[in-house]
Amino acid sequence: MKALKPAELRDKTVADLKDLLAKERSNLFQLKKKLAFKEEKDVRSAIVQRHNIARIITILAEKERAQ
Repeated sequence: MKALKPAELRDKTVADLKDLLAKERSNLFQLKKKLAFKEEKDVRSAIVQRHNIARIITILAEKERAQ
């Protein structure tokens, strides 16, 4: 999992960001489930996923305040 760049996120629309946020949260849930059942060993990817979610939420808040 690679980290999303804030500049990439700022170029997206609010609807796109909301869709991306739902997708990222779903992916994080699946990853946590795999980690719990020892199907996945890369804990760092969960950390990156959480940071991506935080970035998306921050950019969404910026865009909503601007409107």
